[in-house]
This record gives sequence, C-alpha cells and structure tokens, in this order.
Amino acid sequence: MAQVSLRDLKKVFPGNVVAVDSVSLGIENKEFLVIVGPSGCGKSTTLRMIAGLETITEGEVWIGNKMVNDIPAKDRDIAMVFQNYALYPHMTVYENMSFALRLRKFPKSDIDQRVKEAAEILGIGKLLNRRPRELSGGQRQRVAVGRAIVRKPMVFLFDEPLSNLDAKMRVQMRTELNKLHIKLQSTMIYVTHDQTEAMTMGDRIVVMKDGVIQQVADPIALYDKPVNKFVAGFIGSPPMNFIDGKIIKKDGKLYFTEDGFKVKLVEDMYKKITPYEGKEITFGLRPEDIYDKLFVSDASQDNMVKAVVEMVEPMGAEVFLYIKTNRSSLIARVGGHDKPEVGQDMELVLDMSNAHFFDKNTEESIV
Repeated sequence: MAQVSLRDLKKVFPGNVVAVDSVSLGIENKEFLVIVGPSGCGKSTTLRMIAGLETITEGEVWIGNKMVNDIPAKDRDIAMVFQNYALYPHMTVYENMSFALRLRKFPKSDIDQRVKEAAEILGIGKLLNRRPRELSGGQRQRVAVGRAIVRKPMVFLFDEPLSNLDAKMRVQMRTELNKLHIKLQSTMIYVTHDQTEAMTMGDRIVVMKDGVIQQVADPIALYDKPVNKFVAGFIGSPPMNFIDGKIIKKDGKLYFTEDGFKVKLVEDMYKKITPYEGKEITFGLRPEDIYDKLFVSDASQDNMVKAVVEMVEPMGAEVFLYIKTNRSSLIARVGGHDKPEVGQDMELVLDMSNAHFFDKNTEESIV
C-alpha cells in the first residue's frame, strides 16, 4: 500500500470554471480518508485526477514515491469503485471480478485464487455464476468492490459507491466497507456528499466547498471544533442552529442577545469574544445542546429562552422539536419521552459550554 500526496492541485474546465482550486493534501499509508461536501464542490473531480480519469490543470499527484501526472490510469496501481457499479451485464460475477486480471494475462490459477478469496471476504461466493441482472443493488456493489480487491492495488478509490442503495443497505454496506478496510489494511479514499457516511467511516475527513478544502480533521474534532460556519452547518444531523445577534456586557458579564433572546456566555469564552462587544456576531448551537426546562433540575435563568413549538418529529429513541423564539427558528434533539404539543409554549435551556461563535463577515470560528 502507499501514501498519496496532492500538491497544489487545480482543475479548470472550459469557460474558466474552476472545479478544484489549490488542493494540497497528504493521505497516509493504510488511512481511510473521506472527502465530503455538497454537489459541485470538486470532490469527485479531485478523486478522478488521482485516478487519472481527469487531466490536471496545475499541481501534482504522487502515489508512493512517484509522481503520476503523466502516467495512464491503468498503470497507476489504483482500483476505483463507481457509483453505478460499472459491471459488464453479459458477464458472470466471476468473469466481472476476474476481467482486469485476465487482461493482464495472470495465470488462471492465480486468478481463481484471488477471485475466490475476494468472494469469501465479501460473502458472495454463492453468486459467482450469476449475472448482474440477477443480483440486488447491494450484491452488485459487493461485486464492484470485489473486482477492485482482486487487483490488490496500492490505493482504493470510492466515488459515492452507496448512493444508489436504500437506507438500510447503505448502513449495512458502510459497516462492511469499514470491516474490509481493517482486514485489508489498505489506503482508501472515499468520496461522498453524505456527512453521516463521512462521520462513521473516515479516519480523517476532508470538507470541501467550491473547490477549496475548508477543514481536514478526525470526525470528533470536526464536529466539536469546526473552523468556520460552513463546516459547522454541514457536519451534523440535524444541522447546527445559527442566530445572528450582538454581544453585550452587563455587570461584568458577556451576553449574546437577539430580539427576545438573551443568554450568558461561559467565562472561558470571554477573552476571545470581548473584542466583539457591541458588534454583530453569529451564535451557533447544536440541537442536542438544547433542552426542555421540564427535564433540567438546575437550569440557570441566564441560559433560558422562551419559545413556541412549531413541529414535532418523533424519531423513536429521540424527538426533533422545531421551535421558534421571537424571530429565530431552532431545532432541538431531545429524548423520546419529551413530546410537547404543536403550538405549546415552552422554556428552553441552552448548554452554553458547547456554544460556537462565528465572525459575521468572515464566517470564521471565534471560539
């Protein structure tokens, strides 16, 4: 297996459309790296440049100790798994998985061994004589992964491989791909627009927007310490709540205030927030850090706001509450036992120790 290094990578399409802009990134040997972002952010284009399926406008791609800019895709020692499986419909599962090895004139005994080993790993040993039309979506995806495994490449590339599967199968395949990574101890680069996939699969996550890397971190650091408002809002489901307001000072204490909304900051934040006193600022709080006062015994008045319930979404073990203060709409994620009625007045308790603040102009994180 190998390290992958992207150095000032840039892709410009006709019409001066910049799809990827100065991306520099190091992927460690045996790492599972996930690139995530909204549609059109440049994540798949980046992957295709690594694979050799897209020409590079500027910059360098290194796999191991070799720059591969001018090396054809077939000679880069990578294997790519696509969103649409890309299986040959007239071939059996065995023939699909062995196709690349047969092109390379591998001995029949080696081909047979590799295909059967991969089929056993993926649990598709009984499907080797079937054709793609006889398989479910999940089985087709396993065959596509198996076709990559038999090649024993230096790097595996995955381009949104689970997006065509139903919700239950996506969860199952996520688990199987994680197990596969542990078993193969290989370098894997995985592209998705689904932040849940990213959070549950990646050793590290790269968040992209408009062709630019916004943040690279492990899942917990990305969730707890987003570097800007975009990352904070993109990572997490339901997304982080944002409210625009001002920082004011009263009796030596700092408060965030918006029409009908006033909460006290924890003292640990004072040093970084003080320069914003009297200025516009964006306050952010995740849904799980908002509680119904009825279930908080020691709530402080400084951390409470009045709200009205607009919608209730029971999710089983938890409930999503869509609530409104005077001017702001919020989402709270509470326990399954907490089910207020639509239109009901309620008092909310905010866990200000987990609050985030962002510069109104730059959208960069302050705390």
